[in-house]
Parts: sequence; C-alpha cells; structure tokens
Amino acid sequence: MESVKNMSVENGEWIMKGLDWNDPYRIRTWQELVNWIDEIGFLPLFGNGVEGFSAEEHTAPDYWWSGDRREDPWEWREIIAASRKVAYGKFFGNKAGFIGLEWLPYFVNYRRNGYDFDARWQDGLANRREKKIMDFFIEEDDEGDTVYKDIDILSTELKKAAGFGKGGEKNYPGIIAGLQMQMYLVTADFRRRTNKKGEEYGMSVSIMLPPEKIWGYDRVTAAYNERPVRSWQRIFDHVKKIYPEAADKDIIRLIGKEPV
Repeated sequence: MESVKNMSVENGEWIMKGLDWNDPYRIRTWQELVNWIDEIGFLPLFGNGVEGFSAEEHTAPDYWWSGDRREDPWEWREIIAASRKVAYGKFFGNKAGFIGLEWLPYFVNYRRNGYDFDARWQDGLANRREKKIMDFFIEEDDEGDTVYKDIDILSTELKKAAGFGKGGEKNYPGIIAGLQMQMYLVTADFRRRTNKKGEEYGMSVSIMLPPEKIWGYDRVTAAYNERPVRSWQRIFDHVKKIYPEAADKDIIRLIGKEPV
C-alpha cells in the first residue's frame, strides 16, 4: 500500500492545495494530467517546496480519495501507472511523482550514477536487502548478461517472499522507496488482493517492475553516455527555468543532491 502522508499539515490537519472546480486551468482527467507531465517533463504528485510544481496544485481538492476513477486524482495515479505512458513511483524525496519518458533516461543516469544494479552490487554499493528484492526481477543468463524476468507480484507478496516482516528483514518500505529513488524499480500497476474464493478485498496494492522491463534497456539507459552530474544539471536547470523564483535548496531537496 502507498502512504498518503505527503500533504501540507496546518494546525494538525491535512490541507489540500489546488484549484477551484470551475477554474479553466484545472486538470480534469487523467489524460490531461499525462499530457501536462509530458509537457513539463516530470511532476511530483503532492505539493512541495517548489510552489506550483505538483499535480495536487493543479487539480481540485474536492474529489481526492472519493474513489471516483473519473474525477479522483488519487485514482488517476493508478490508471497512469498501468498505462505505462509515463513512469510513476517514489521519485522525489521518497515521495510519489511522475517522470515523462523523454526525461526518464536522465533521472536513471543521475540516480544510478551510471550503474546497472548488478554492477552496483558487484562494486559493493548495494546492500543485501536491496539485492534480495532485486533478485526477484533480474538474473544472469548463461553468457553473464542481465535478464529481466517475467514476474507479476503484489508488493505485499514480494515483502513476504523476499524475507521481510516478522522475524525477518526490516524496513521493507524504506528499501522499496530507495530502489525507486535510484530508478531501479517503478510502480507499474495497482491491484487489489484476493481471498481464497477469488474475491477482491482491501485497498489497491502496487506492483513493481524495473523500468527496463517496461520500456526496454536501450531507451531507459539512453543517457548513460553522459556524466551523471550532467544529467543532474539538466534536471535542476529545467526546474529552475520553469520556476525561476524557486529557491535552489528547495529544488535540490526535491530532485536530490548533485552527484560527486
């Protein structure tokens, strides 16, 4: 399940920012939101230190968590993730957001610092808990090349299968968030759990996949030919161009620090 604790808190209450229902600039459908993500390049889901740079601030607060898939932006994120038109995951300070496919390679290059996961593990830069999760998604073939497995597993099931939980490994949510921040996993879909009778119940649960499995290795790693710091600078400069009044520290808090 995905935490919703991303909104502004005032006097102990969650406050949703946004536009009036009749505002002509309000985003009205998930397709409009995808179009804007493609236009702007990437977009956090909720408000943050860069004013105006979120889906929350361009939708009406009335229908959030209403369950109406036509009107509810919380439901739209599920539709958008499943559409594969843009990437969705915890990409901005461990909080949710979207990245258009044009900008995805730059985030991948910067956040991975040029490392595929197997190379990161071999160089001692990945920890054991990360590898226990990634082993469900990647393996080596007979030639030693990385193969992305055909796997369809709910995040709740992945947690148990990877040995997390009671009596096992700790901090599954933190490890999963970290792998998304490093762009090794994205949220590819959402699905409700089923009981022994095959009946759905509870809240929707995320399904993770490596971005390479969805969009292909060449497309995802297309920026590997430039230094990660250059990719970071592209991202920073892009936000600064769109929101020139934003403080540098707020942009960096959102996209992450310059790689060394």
